[in-house]
Amino acid sequence: MTASPAGLPHHDGSPLYVSTQEPVLGEAVSVRLRVPRGFAPLRVVRVRSNPDREPSYADARIVHETPEAVWWQAEVVVENPVHGYRWLLEDREANTWWLTSKGISTVETRDIDDFRLVTFAAPPAWGREQIMYQVFPDRFARSAAADDREAPAWAWPASWGDPVIHQGPGTGEQFYGGDLDGVREHLDHLVDLGVTLLYLTPVFPARSNHRYDALSFDHVDPLLGGDEALVRLVEAAHERGIRVIGDLTTNHSGDAHEWFRASFENPGALESGFYLWLDGAQSDYVSWLGFRSLPKFNWNSPELRARFIEGPDSVVARFLKPPFSFDGWRIDVANMTGRYREEDLNEEVRRTIRRTMVEANPDTLLVGESTNDASGGDFTGDAWHGAMTYANFTRPLWNWLSVPGSPAGGGLGMTLGRTTDYSGLDFYAAHREFAAAFPWRTRLHTMNALDTHDTPRFTTSAREGVVPVAVGLAMTMPGIPVVWAGDEFGLTAADGEQARTPMPWDAAGEYVDEVALYRRLIALKRSHPALNGGGIRWLHVSEEAVAFVREGASECVLVVAARSAGEVDLAGELPDDAEPLEGAAVWGAGLVHVDGPAFLAWRLPGVTLPAW
Repeated sequence: MTASPAGLPHHDGSPLYVSTQEPVLGEAVSVRLRVPRGFAPLRVVRVRSNPDREPSYADARIVHETPEAVWWQAEVVVENPVHGYRWLLEDREANTWWLTSKGISTVETRDIDDFRLVTFAAPPAWGREQIMYQVFPDRFARSAAADDREAPAWAWPASWGDPVIHQGPGTGEQFYGGDLDGVREHLDHLVDLGVTLLYLTPVFPARSNHRYDALSFDHVDPLLGGDEALVRLVEAAHERGIRVIGDLTTNHSGDAHEWFRASFENPGALESGFYLWLDGAQSDYVSWLGFRSLPKFNWNSPELRARFIEGPDSVVARFLKPPFSFDGWRIDVANMTGRYREEDLNEEVRRTIRRTMVEANPDTLLVGESTNDASGGDFTGDAWHGAMTYANFTRPLWNWLSVPGSPAGGGLGMTLGRTTDYSGLDFYAAHREFAAAFPWRTRLHTMNALDTHDTPRFTTSAREGVVPVAVGLAMTMPGIPVVWAGDEFGLTAADGEQARTPMPWDAAGEYVDEVALYRRLIALKRSHPALNGGGIRWLHVSEEAVAFVREGASECVLVVAARSAGEVDLAGELPDDAEPLEGAAVWGAGLVHVDGPAFLAWRLPGVTLPAW
C-alpha cells in the first residue's frame, strides 16, 4: 500500500506558511496554503479561527500560482496566547475538506487538532540549530584525578571494563568513577562529530550512579570533581562552540536530601512543607512511582519555590549564571512535577522556572521530559521550549526499523515492552498524530532521540542495514537530534541500565565507520538551513519507504528513507538535476531506485513566493 501526501493541500508553521514566528496579541498574522494542481479545483478557501473558543472565519485569496501549485493567503488576528486555526476548503461540486495539523479530513475535526499561533516568548535563536550529545557522567570518562577519590560507602566500585549490572542488586550503585574533568578531556571528540550542545545528566551529590536522588542542590558532587570541575568543563565547552545544559529533578529529591532529612527528623522544620506527607506524624510520604528513596516535592510551599525555582538565588538561576554558566536545563519528570491526585500545579511551576531563567539569562533553553505523549497541553510554549519524549519520533521509528518483537522496555514506554511491526505508513501516521499536538516552535525544539540513558540502544535490535536510515531521520526531521554517548560507536544494550555502558575509549579505533556515519549526517544537518527551520511536506509513504521535503525560501532538502530495496515515486518533486547530498541511488523521471536500506538526500532550489 502507498499513500501520496504530495497531492494534498499543505500548511505548517514554518516561515513559508506563516508571516511571523513571534506573533503578539492583537496582531494580524498572514497564513498561506499550498494546493497542488492535481487536487480538486477549489471554489472557496477560508480560515476558521477560534478566538475565545468561538469560531470566526476569514476568506482566503490566491496570491501565487506555479505549474505545480496554487498558493492561497488569509489573515488570522491573534486573540489568545494559544490561538487555534484551521483551513476550510470547498470545490466546485460543493465537496468540503478541513485541513488541521493532523492532515486533511472530510469531516469536522476537534479544536485540539488546529494549527496554533503562540504569543509566549520565543526560544533562544540558537536552539533549533543544535546537535545534542547526552552524557551520563559516571560512565563517560575518568580523569587522572578520579583515581585519588575514594568510592563512597553506598557504591559498588567497578573497573572501567567491567560488565554493567543492569538488573537486581547493585544496579543503581555500581560505580565506575567517571567525572567532569574526564568529560572535558574528551570534548574534542564532540567537536570532531559536530556536536554543538552537551546535555549532562545530574551532577549533584547523590547515593546512586544516576544521581536523580539528589542529596543537595547547592554544589556539584565532589565525586565528579566538585564545583570547580563543572566550571572548567563549561568554560572549555564554550571555548569550542559547545553549549551545555544541566539536568534538574523538580518532581522529587533523594530521601537523604538535606531538606528531606530536616523535615523527616523534625516535623516542625521549615522544610516540612517541601514534601507531600501522608500522615500528621510525617512518617509516610508520597514518592515517585512508589520508590521510597525518591520523596515527591510539594509545590504549595513558598519556601521551596524560593530556594529551588524562583528568584536570583534559586537553584534554577544560580547555575545559569557565572561561574557555572549553564545554557539551560532539561527538567526530569516534568510531566509529573506539581501533580498529585486532585492538585495540579504544573503550569505554575514550569512558568516560574522559565521566568527565573529569563531573569538570570534570557538566552537559555528549557526542555521538559514527558515520556508519554507530551500532547496534553503542557507544551504550548508557555514554559518548556521543547520536549524530551518518545511518542512522536522514537517509538514510531523503533516500530518501523527494529526487528518486530524486540525488547523495548524501560523508559521507552512501549506498552508491551517490545516493538511491534509498523509499516512506513504506520510510522508516518504515529509521528503525525503526536507531532501535531505541538506548536511549530515547540516541534523544532523537541528532541529526536534514537535512544537515551533510559532505553535500550537502538542498534541492538535494528533491522539489518537501517542504522543510517534512523540516524538520517533524526538529523533531518523537525527537532533537535540527540546522540546518546556511545551510539556513535555502535554500542548495544537490551535495556536502559545496560545502555549506561562505560565509553570504550581504548577501542575507539575499532569504530571508525560508525563515527564517520554520525560525523557525515551531523554535517548534513548543520550545513543546510532548511533542516533547522524549514517546513516539512510529506511526499511519499509506503510499507518500506517514506519521503519528505524540508522547505525554505533559500533552499529545500528532499529526503528518502527506505528500510529495504524498492522504488519510490517522486514524480514532479525530484528533478533530474537535483544536487545529491547523501546516499547513492539511481533516479530519473521522478523515480528513485534503491537496492536495500537507504537514506538519501538532495538539495533543491528554495521556494519563491511573494513577500508578505
